[in-house]
Amino acid sequence: MEDKDIEMCRTIAKTIFKNVETLLKGQIGNPKAGEFVKIGADGTPTSYIDIIAENEVIKILENAEFTSYLISEEIGELKLGCGKQEHINLKEELKKDIRDQNDAKFIFLIDPLDGTSNAIKNIPSYGMSIAVAEIPYRREATLNDVILGFVKDYANGNYYEAIKGQGATINGEPLNPSKETEIDKITLGGFTKSKTDAVSKLVDTARRMRVLGSVVLELAYVASGKYDSFLDLRGSRIIDIAASKLIVEECGAIVTNRYGEELDNKLSIYEKTVVVAAGNKTLHKKIIKIINNDDLDQIKRVGIVSRVDEYKSILFSLKIFETLLNKGVDLIIESSLAEALDKLKNDPNLNNIVKDTMQATPEIAYYLNDLNWDFDFKKYSVDLNEFNTELVVILGGDGTFLRAQNQIKKQIPIFGINMGTVGFLTEIEVENTFKALDKILEGDCYKENRTQIMVSHENNTFRALNEVVIMTARPAKMLHYEITVDGEVIEELRSDGLIIATPSGSTAYSMSAGGPILDPKVPGFIIIPICPYKLGVRPFVVSNESEIRIRLLKRGKKAIYVMDGQIEQEVNYMEELIFKKSEKEVEFIRLNNKYFYKKVTDKLTIGGIDIINRAL
Repeated sequence: MEDKDIEMCRTIAKTIFKNVETLLKGQIGNPKAGEFVKIGADGTPTSYIDIIAENEVIKILENAEFTSYLISEEIGELKLGCGKQEHINLKEELKKDIRDQNDAKFIFLIDPLDGTSNAIKNIPSYGMSIAVAEIPYRREATLNDVILGFVKDYANGNYYEAIKGQGATINGEPLNPSKETEIDKITLGGFTKSKTDAVSKLVDTARRMRVLGSVVLELAYVASGKYDSFLDLRGSRIIDIAASKLIVEECGAIVTNRYGEELDNKLSIYEKTVVVAAGNKTLHKKIIKIINNDDLDQIKRVGIVSRVDEYKSILFSLKIFETLLNKGVDLIIESSLAEALDKLKNDPNLNNIVKDTMQATPEIAYYLNDLNWDFDFKKYSVDLNEFNTELVVILGGDGTFLRAQNQIKKQIPIFGINMGTVGFLTEIEVENTFKALDKILEGDCYKENRTQIMVSHENNTFRALNEVVIMTARPAKMLHYEITVDGEVIEELRSDGLIIATPSGSTAYSMSAGGPILDPKVPGFIIIPICPYKLGVRPFVVSNESEIRIRLLKRGKKAIYVMDGQIEQEVNYMEELIFKKSEKEVEFIRLNNKYFYKKVTDKLTIGGIDIINRAL
């Protein structure tokens, strides 16, 4: 942006601040100013005082000598300037060729009054924010396009300003964010959801907590050092944080989502994001770990599990073993893997096996050079059901992953490296292994808990991460059964079988049988008949707090039920299978929270099948 454009936007912003402040003087502390007028474009109630502020913004931009776009809390999205005003859909508008946009110069994101309730009650915590973004060429605008940020604290007169790449100031002076790094010494501001257990530790540990009711100002307080940290776990609107975010970043402080990732949300009246800000990187990193319930800072003991039917997996597991050992990590190896490594170590054809594997799998060939075989693998050998570590690294596909987590008795965080066909449950592809492990050892990761389903039958109980499948014990025969949920019969039918799936399992057998795909965060189970002999039967999605019962109704017909394709049991006539949410969850280690829908696209669009070389 040219200097003349910066000065023009600064002048517009200061004019808006001044005029709105003058109009508000007669409304501050006036109960009538808080009277409900309408539901705003963002879906929240609009008060009379909000309308006064926004109308002044619109008037000033409408009479400007240039055309711009406006995103504002109450009225929504407008194109205005040169005496004109037009309601628009910004997303559609930006798709047009720039020559068809009437030479619009900027996108303004304005919260005309943040802290409305405070202003109505004359509580001195309310202000206004104006962010200015450049117009991208034929794509949606995001927070990264914001180049100017202006915030006015009406209660004390402070004026904040930031120019992208040029720093940030308060009343013309440089901002100095906090250098405090100890949680028990910080002043923490923000909003937390009720019953948010992950944050209780942070709130309890912080020296003091402030909730002032103005995201715009409180985020700016991180930049000025008044707050050491600020978080909004409810989700802040983009129009509220666009200016303050730039101010925070330009003064050298940090603001991200709850997973420590850059905020690059779309510029939209509807867009929201969780906000976590801190005066410095060290403090920010500590807060991110606490709110994500991340206890992985000190990983001292790691277990390694691998498929053992492919040379590439066995050899690569050795490289991981050697690397972690050199980093001072205490290691154990699944007994079957230790046996496979020991056998391969003594194979007279070892050099040729390694050479052939390197040629067949170029993505890991570099790591198979100069493997160190000088280990007594039996010394590190432990059965899966005896694993007691702080992390389990699993090499393989979904089958290996399910086998391992099913046999591990303790609730241990699991990190999956895809060396299978689809690998939907795994976290990374094999070529990213060592960068990922470095991040994990540094604590730059977080946990995601996945629900399991528990099935009870007679005196036995089993758990499944993906699904439990009930099918006839005899091929080409149908089952006749009754399904009840919380004591209410929802269906009686005949079919080839039945699937009870978790959200994790919604992308597996359940999906192939016509079931819906559930986001892992959805607290539900899927009940889906397999090839039912009845018109109109559809899958059910029920609460994972419900109790599901399945009872066989046909005398003389046995069935089997299979947990995650790993454990198979028999069920007879009139016996019941009872399904409930398991108290034990599966802990996944994640490096990025934006993985699920990308995996659905990448791995399921073409069936998740690729040409995979195998060296057996």
